[in-house]
Amino acid sequence: MTKKFRLPFELVPVILSLAWPTMLEQLMQTAVQYIDTAMVGSLGTEATAAVGSTTTVNWLIGSTISAVSVGFLAFIAQANGAGNKESVKKASAQATLAVLVCGLLFTVLTLSLSELIPQMMQVDENIRSISAQYFFILYVPMLARTASIIYGTVLRAVGDTKTPMRVGILVNIINVVLNFFLIYPMRSANILSLEITIPGAGMGVIGAAVASAISFVFGGAFITAVVWRHPELSPKGQSIKPDGKILRPCLRVALPNAIQRFATSFGYVCFAAMVNSLGEVSTAAHTIANTVESAFYIPGYGMQTAAATLAGNALGAKDEKRIRDLSKMILPIEIFLMIISGTLLFTFAPNMMRIFSKSEEVIILGSTVLRMVAVSEPFYGFSIIVEGMMQGMGKTVMPFICNIIGMWGIRIVGTFICTQLLSFGLVSAWTCMILHNMAMFFMFLVYYISGRWNPLGRHK
Repeated sequence: MTKKFRLPFELVPVILSLAWPTMLEQLMQTAVQYIDTAMVGSLGTEATAAVGSTTTVNWLIGSTISAVSVGFLAFIAQANGAGNKESVKKASAQATLAVLVCGLLFTVLTLSLSELIPQMMQVDENIRSISAQYFFILYVPMLARTASIIYGTVLRAVGDTKTPMRVGILVNIINVVLNFFLIYPMRSANILSLEITIPGAGMGVIGAAVASAISFVFGGAFITAVVWRHPELSPKGQSIKPDGKILRPCLRVALPNAIQRFATSFGYVCFAAMVNSLGEVSTAAHTIANTVESAFYIPGYGMQTAAATLAGNALGAKDEKRIRDLSKMILPIEIFLMIISGTLLFTFAPNMMRIFSKSEEVIILGSTVLRMVAVSEPFYGFSIIVEGMMQGMGKTVMPFICNIIGMWGIRIVGTFICTQLLSFGLVSAWTCMILHNMAMFFMFLVYYISGRWNPLGRHK
């Protein structure tokens, strides 16, 4: 007699309690990204292209640091699940070492390469200088940005998703307020029949960079102070000298993930460079469409955080049933949320594009590619949840293989053929991106059905 299939609904409150702060944090970040893009976009298509032309390099750097933090997430989540509080604090101290090393390394790299990056990205010569200046200023506070990424992940590993959310809100509020005063010149406004003079520095694109840099400093300082006072994570009294017992298992998880994220993000850089070569209109439409699309991925990445933390805790506790129950419950929730998200994106794509651009050509092109990608959202959601569970359990080799095949075997090769050899436009590039997402879905689906994703299951 076959066992009756039952969904473990009791896990829903636990999943949502971990996911919603991350969703809100990302919603705030996306809201500020929307505001930034709209504010800079009001200066014209050239300003939007200058800011957006190096966005994928930002992803490359941020995702590489995030990959390092995944090693600590897996270690701390499993140690926390096993009740090993001393190992949690030692890992937090090693995370501090990682903040210092990564932060200083990427500060030197980004600042020294800031002049070359716009050239490598095939940015239009008219905006290369301002694009380089924007990039340089954005990476002056790299140490603070690294602290926000790594410490945010460490906090989530012990189930504290609210603190990174609060830090994100603080950073975003500071960024928006400073944008308002630094981007625009001094101007007058009529409020309740009174003419009020609003101060402004009139710095344009540079003002946006300065506002972001200052907000990053505040965010990094705040989250560092929180970790230092945290009862479970504080590294006070712990050595930050390299500890092989902690770093080796962290690196076994982090290294494949770092290579994967670097290779994937470098693929984004190559992808964006090919898009930039299509001209200002395509660059602006691509930049705005990416900004719009990011809001509709929020449910996916919020649930991925919950999946990674809960899977790691369950593995640490050697609770195979809880791992299976988690997958049976979190995947249907994720797919349902992404169907809603994709439907909204498809319906309101033109309205969202009009928030950021007055160019009808940019709006039409951006709406077309957004409606294309909206259809693939539920499939992408499945992939990132399975990947999240595997990251939490320290299984990063298979996601590495899937991501490399999808990015380089499909997206980059396909986009190169379409845009550089056949002279097709932005629509062809986004078609290759969608094919990449669908390939990821099928690879993760096969791996999930095989059972090999679960280290406590029958398939070892």
